[in-house]
Amino acid sequence: MLIDILILIAGLALLYFGSSILVEGAASTAIMFAVRPVIVGLTIVSLATSAPELLVSLVAAVKGSGGISLGNILGSNVINIALVLGASALIRPVAIKKQVVRIEIPYMILISFIFWVLCMDGDINRADGIILISGLIIFLAYGLLTASDKSDNRTQANSRTLGKILKNIAYIAVGIVMLAFGANFVVKEAIEMAQVIGLSQTFIGISVVALGTSLPELATSVVAAARGESDISVGNVVGSNLFNICLVMGVVGLYNPMPVEAGLHWFEFPFMIFIGLVLAGIAYVYKGVGKKGGILLICLFLTYIVVSYLK
Repeated sequence: MLIDILILIAGLALLYFGSSILVEGAASTAIMFAVRPVIVGLTIVSLATSAPELLVSLVAAVKGSGGISLGNILGSNVINIALVLGASALIRPVAIKKQVVRIEIPYMILISFIFWVLCMDGDINRADGIILISGLIIFLAYGLLTASDKSDNRTQANSRTLGKILKNIAYIAVGIVMLAFGANFVVKEAIEMAQVIGLSQTFIGISVVALGTSLPELATSVVAAARGESDISVGNVVGSNLFNICLVMGVVGLYNPMPVEAGLHWFEFPFMIFIGLVLAGIAYVYKGVGKKGGILLICLFLTYIVVSYLK
């Protein structure tokens, strides 16, 4: 038991320090190249923090544990908004820019709905995988076209020295590696404890594994919010949700088609859409997520976990 606790503590420490390094490298890169910080969050940071979901879901699907694979994605997407943004807002109000409210968040909701529709026939197949990956390609193309931050006056061309560029790359790479190892330690211990208790495979995927694989997003977004990098915090959440659906489920559909449990259509899928709409509403009305919004999101997260367990 002592060894398990030490491994858990080590995992949490890696998540914290890894996220700090990753945020510093990502924010510095955005400033250096006059790129909108939210785009860095939507792409580089969110891809990095979605790596655990990709690995866990792909391995689970290959091993025939479809409940864990799909439950992991549905749970992670709810947790990213409800817990990650909720916790970030409690530490420091998270500002959300107009373009994110008008384009990025609605696109995330649209992709979530398309994903639900594709799953209504009872499986995720290769055709579904192609559609989802196409959605990711459209998103990345949009990111490239809108990457320039014309309002950022902090950038100077002579600041882009090779040494600083390599330093930022090293920070991002080291941060990603630390997040990967930290998440792995925490998830491993969490799954073992859940299995001992006797929880169902789907619930383990929806809650324990999803929470574990969302720890990089949680750590990164909380640290980013605490440092005043709201764009990276929001971009990380929205981008991670898109990567989880389009990349993770897209790859699973292409290489290992799997069945979809019918019961998920009654609560988990609708709740994923619902939490996205809640975020859109809060962001539209308040131009961000404050402490009251954070409390609401965390309450919705707790509701999701309780209902998923009881159903």
